[in-house]
Amino acid sequence: MYFVVLVLILLVSNLFECKQKDFYTFKVVNSRGKLVSLEKYRGSVSLVVNVASECGYTEEHYTDLQQLQRDFGPYHFNVLAFPCNQFGQQEPGSDKEIDSFVRRVYGVTFPLFSKIAVVGTGANNAFKYLVESSGKQPDWNFWKYLIDVNGKVVNAWGPNTSVKEIRPQIAEMIRQIILKKKVEL
Repeated sequence: MYFVVLVLILLVSNLFECKQKDFYTFKVVNSRGKLVSLEKYRGSVSLVVNVASECGYTEEHYTDLQQLQRDFGPYHFNVLAFPCNQFGQQEPGSDKEIDSFVRRVYGVTFPLFSKIAVVGTGANNAFKYLVESSGKQPDWNFWKYLIDVNGKVVNAWGPNTSVKEIRPQIAEMIRQIILKKKVEL
């Protein structure tokens, strides 16, 4: 009997893992309160970032993230920003206040999601996946996770790594998407 229960638990566990096998299988809430399937970003490269409005890294990162979005998005690339107040309480505002601030001050056009926890027991499931897949857990604001067209984590960087430093890797991934599409034509 014990063996049968163990086998059933393993089967259910495997089914759950198959269902949540990549980043794009998750659903999240955007900054305006709407449930969004990340599936809509499949086929493009994504840079997922836990952001904060009152951090020493805010200006440089938001400026550079918006430039990436402007240069590469939205057909082959998107910055996906997730506000987080876990580090230094540097994202105290409501979703509406955060959305208004970053759009007004930094001209943000990339997707902004509802404020979440990225670490600990209350961490958002999409971020739990990013941490488990990369082996790198955010310990401050502006952690960046690079996601490929299939929803797999390619790399992760902390806030001391500038967006400009990872731009060449993003550009190469986008170049590969474009080349593949040309071959398919």
